[in-house]
Amino acid sequence: MVVKKYDYLDRLISFAGDIILFTRSFHQDFAGSVLAKQVIRSATSVALNFGETQGTVTTKDYISKASICLKELKETEVNLKILAYVKLGGSQVNDLLAECIELSKICRTIIKNKQREIRS
Repeated sequence: MVVKKYDYLDRLISFAGDIILFTRSFHQDFAGSVLAKQVIRSATSVALNFGETQGTVTTKDYISKASICLKELKETEVNLKILAYVKLGGSQVNDLLAECIELSKICRTIIKNKQREIRS
């Protein structure tokens, strides 16, 4: 049996890609265009900022970058809730929202664990 290694960054990249693909179905009116751009910006920012954590020198810098990721995940969550409210994107928005919430929980745990490292 092959054990697949879990990689949070890969999951963030997949989430960002799924968001981009998801927004392609939006109407090209003003609201659809603005909401698509906003959710793409916040979702891709998470993956990009978490990628930056990989090059940090100190634990405090890592926590700072990871905290930005958490902030962007919360922004993405609100964007997805707005999309669900205006019924833009169909049922897929609920799956993306669930993934976003789970990614936020993981990020929060990563930050807490790194903060414990500093206190130790």
